[in-house]
This record gives sequence, structure tokens and C-alpha cells, in this order.
Amino acid sequence: MGNDNEKKLAGRASARFVNDGNIVGLGTGTTAVHAVHAIADRVKSGLKILGIPTSVRTGDLARSLGIPLTTLDEYQEIDVTIDGADEIDPRLCLIKGGGGALLREKIIASASRKMVVIADSTKLVPVLGKFPLPVEVIGFAQVVVAKKIQQMGAKVDLRRDAAGKAYVTDEGHHILDCRFGEIPDPPALGRMLNDIPGVVEHGLFIGLASLVLVGKGSAVEEVEKAQR
Repeated sequence: MGNDNEKKLAGRASARFVNDGNIVGLGTGTTAVHAVHAIADRVKSGLKILGIPTSVRTGDLARSLGIPLTTLDEYQEIDVTIDGADEIDPRLCLIKGGGGALLREKIIASASRKMVVIADSTKLVPVLGKFPLPVEVIGFAQVVVAKKIQQMGAKVDLRRDAAGKAYVTDEGHHILDCRFGEIPDPPALGRMLNDIPGVVEHGLFIGLASLVLVGKGSAVEEVEKAQR
């Protein structure tokens, strides 16, 4: 959800962080689509880059727009990644994964020198947790993991596709959408989730965002990490 015009403004503004010769992580989701289009426009004008997409659908979009692609097998260091977020707190901790691509998104963000997050103004929150936290799990362990997360105090729902079957990620896993309520200490919750066997990855992105571009009305604001 959110404001589509603000998403478009933020996505378009992010293209200026891409420079000639860069390896660029291409994000997934409604806001990231605008960034991919903006980067493609610059490629048409002569910008030389290679993109690494965070999902099959972003890869398909980038190819259709003429962005040359590469892989992590070829390049393990990414110059800049541009991606959206479902929630952003004042310390630039994020909840991501609403679009189902959190595993590849986190791998690519972690391999990036700079992660530019793009969002509309509704994504800025004082405390993470209103948006359900996606947790990617191995199908075999799904019920066991769900029970353990429920014991941590969350309401847990298995994400389903349009046909009502378990949603399957690009890597063949399932997603549990976990409502914890307010998450005052994202790093602590992240560690607890990582300790559960069968959890592949979770949607808390901590210490990865370098800068946030937020569409606000007809302008774009740069948000940097608040100091403690």
C-alpha cells in the first residue's frame, strides 16, 4: 500500500546514486520497480552498469528494459543496492519481505557497499512491528517453527498464494508472517529467530541501510540514521 506518487518520486530519485561502471543490486517490490525503470532510462542514455536482481520477477523486468545483468557468482561485491522497505525506524532498521524476496534481498544488501532504501512516507515508523514480520522457513519445518514463534508471543500466519496454497519463494521455501506487535529491540529478536532450526532468514534488516530516500508530498527527503 502507501502513496504511489511518493514511491515513484523516491524510486526515480534513487537512480542518481548509480554511477558508470557500478555493479548494482536491483530490489523487489512496488517502489523498487520505479527505481529499475529510472536506472533503465539512464542505461538507454549510455550508463554502463551490471545489475544483480533480488528476485526472478525483478530480473525479468530488468531484462525487458535492457539492463544488462550479472550474478553473485561473477561479482561478490556490489557497489550500490536500491530497494524498498515495508517499515523503517529512526535507526534505519527495516522490516522487509512483504514482496516475498527477503532472502535474496538480504544477501545482496549484505554484499553491498551502500544500500539506498526508497519508500513513501507511510513506511517511516517510530518503532517497528505494525507490519507483520516475514520469516522464511524450510517447508519441512514450517509447523514446528510456527509453534516456536507463537511461544515467543507472535500471531503467526502461513503466507498463501492466490490459489490458497502455501506461497513458495524463489528459493523454494515458505513464509510465515509473524505479528509481534511493537519490536523495541530488533537485533535481539533477530538473534532469537536465527537460533530456531528451520528458519532460513527473517525480514529484520539491521545495520544494512546506508540512506533512506522518502517521498513526501511532491518532494524527496534524505533520511540518515539517527544517533543513539
